[in-house]
Amino acid sequence: MLKQSNHYKIKVTVPFASADAVRDALAQAGAGKFNKYDNCSFMYPVKGRFRPLEGANPSVGEVGSVEEVDEMCIECICHKDILEEVIVELKKAHPYEEPAIDILPRFELE
Repeated sequence: MLKQSNHYKIKVTVPFASADAVRDALAQAGAGKFNKYDNCSFMYPVKGRFRPLEGANPSVGEVGSVEEVDEMCIECICHKDILEEVIVELKKAHPYEEPAIDILPRFELE
């Protein structure tokens, strides 16, 4: 039988230079812990593309110009009881003004 897990998956992209700091912040906040393991995550390279609009304060690129950035995608799990605190710490460690953070439900087999 399929049931919703008590864990969610967090997925975020970050410039290469900040990947370790963000991954460490996630782990220190308690994400990536499952049963008898902690600091669990996955990373893989991606290319981010965006254009900062008027009023933005981009850490990369310029307002009005399309930018492409080599980034790492980080994925990890997070227990529902600490999800909000983990996202707060993730945002503190992330260099972008508005990081794109996916929070995805997980399911398990009983």
